[in-house]
Parts: sequence; C-alpha cells; structure tokens
Amino acid sequence: MSLVDQLKDQMKEAMRAKEKVRLGTIRMALAAIKQIEVDTRETLTDDQAIAVLTKMVKQRRDSIAQYSAAGRDELAASEAEEIQVLEHFLPKPLSEEEIAELVDASITEMGASSMADMGKVMGALKPKVLGRADMAAIGALIRAKLK
Repeated sequence: MSLVDQLKDQMKEAMRAKEKVRLGTIRMALAAIKQIEVDTRETLTDDQAIAVLTKMVKQRRDSIAQYSAAGRDELAASEAEEIQVLEHFLPKPLSEEEIAELVDASITEMGASSMADMGKVMGALKPKVLGRADMAAIGALIRAKLK
C-alpha cells in the first residue's frame, strides 16, 4: 500500500474517531502532496511523499522554536501534536550510531578527503537517509570528519 493510500485510510479512521487534530494534520499532508502532484503533473512516489512529510515536520519544528521564544506555548504544543501525527507515517529514524556508520561508509566509498568532496558524500547519503535523519545534522557530521 502506498503512503498516500495509508494517509487516506488513516484520514477515514480519524473521521470516524472524531480526532480533529489528527484529521486536520492528515488532510494538510494530503493537500501538500496533491499540490505538488498538480504542479508537476505527475503522481508522487513514496520517496517523494516522504520528502514532503519530512519538510512538513521540519517546518513545524522551526515553528515550535519560534513560538516558544515568543512565549506562545499553546501554539508550540499544537505544532508538536502535528509532528507526532506526521512522524507516524515516516520511516523509523536512524540512531546516532547508524548515521555515523553511513557517513563513514559514504566517505570511504566516495574517496572523500577534503571539504571539496562534501557535496559528493551528501549526494550519496541523501537517498539512504531520506525521511530518517536530519540532513543538517548529517552535514555537520560530515564537516567534522572531513576537516
């Protein structure tokens, strides 16, 4: 079953259970996926849909930081609930050790020895960690290893 089909099934279940936050978040995710499909005139693959959901989670984390800094804890809590719903549809996140192993393997595989090779390493890693790790954290780890 594709990710979009899973989202649609969960949307129906959320309607039946009258879970407003879950329903609204799933509808928002489906709308974002549909918007990209309309713009590009092609059906998204599961990997592309995961990328959309990952972007939505990242946006909500940024919003939480801004709301917390402004003292708007109720809005931050609302964003956190949406993150929990979205993360249910994302693949299991990688642990720190798994990320380090993947980075080391990619650096070795690409023969990277300096910061000039960082783009090659990031390009090789991105499909492997899509939706399972924060690319900014991976970038920082690669920078530290390539110095």
